[in-house]
Amino acid sequence: MKQKLLILLLVLCAAPVLAESPAIVATDASGTKITLTAPAKRIVSLAPHITELLFAAGAGNRMVGNVEYGNYPPAAKTLPKVGGYSRFDLEAVVALNPDLVLGWESGNSPASISRLRSMGVTVHLSQSNRIEDIPDELERIGKLAGTEKAASKAAADFRQRYAELAARYSQRPPVRVFYQVWNQPLMTINNKQIISDAIRLCGGRNVFPNLPLLAATVTVEAVIESNPEVIVASGMDESRPEWLDDWKRWASMAAVAKGNLYFVPPDLIQRHTPRILDGAKILCEHLETARGKRGTTKVLSGNG
Repeated sequence: MKQKLLILLLVLCAAPVLAESPAIVATDASGTKITLTAPAKRIVSLAPHITELLFAAGAGNRMVGNVEYGNYPPAAKTLPKVGGYSRFDLEAVVALNPDLVLGWESGNSPASISRLRSMGVTVHLSQSNRIEDIPDELERIGKLAGTEKAASKAAADFRQRYAELAARYSQRPPVRVFYQVWNQPLMTINNKQIISDAIRLCGGRNVFPNLPLLAATVTVEAVIESNPEVIVASGMDESRPEWLDDWKRWASMAAVAKGNLYFVPPDLIQRHTPRILDGAKILCEHLETARGKRGTTKVLSGNG
C-alpha cells in the first residue's frame, strides 16, 4: 500500500510537467491569426527566400517541401518540390501533410493561398519590406518551429552586421543609383522595394523612388534624364549580365563617364534573407568606389 501511495504522489507531482505546452498563436502579414498546438514539425516553404529563412532559423530539418529555385543552402535542393512560388501545385502541398505552410504575401497567388486554407492547411504569410524586418522574421519562424534559440542567435548576428554597415556607409556622401533588374523590358525598383533599402543603407539614392509598383518598367530616355552616377545590375545568375555594357553608348551619363557600371549577384541582393547583407556589402563597396572617382571626370547634374 505504501508503495502504491508513493507512486501516486510521484505522478501527481509530475502532472504539471506533463501538461500540454501552451498553444503557439501568431498573426501573419495579411492579418490572419493562426494557432499551432505544438511547434511545427512538417513545414512547406512557398518561396526561395522563405526556404533560406527556415534554414537560418534552425528549422531546415523540419521542412518537408520546397519550391523551385529554393536552392540555398545546398541541403534545400534535396527537398520535394511543389512548383514555383508564383504557381505552386496545391495537391502536391497537401500530399506532404504539412502542419504549417509558410507563404509570401506579395509573391504567392492570393487565390491559391485562400484555396489551401479552405482545404484545412495552416498557412502563415510573411512579408519583409525592409532589411530590418528580416531578423524579426527569423524570430517569428523560430517561435513557430520551436527553434527559438537558433533563430534568436541568427537574428542577433544579423542586427549586429546591419548596424556595422549602417555606421560605416549610411551617412557617406549620397550617390545617385539606377538599379537595373532586367534589360528587356527595362525594369527597375521603387523606394518601397527592399533593394532600395540596401541602397539607402549604403548612402545611395534611388533615381526612381516614386514608381507606382515595387518593380516597374522605365524607358532608356528616363534613365538618361535621371543621370545616375552609378548603374547597378543584377540579372538572373552569378555572372555579370552582358547587357549592362549596353549603357556605354550613352557617354553623357555620369555613370558611363565615370565607369560606374556594377554588378551584384541577384541571390545576394534580391532575396529577403540574411544573405542580403552580403549583397549590401558588395553594393556599399561599389558606391564607395564611385565616391573615390569624384573629381576625376565632370559629373553631370541630373533631375531629382
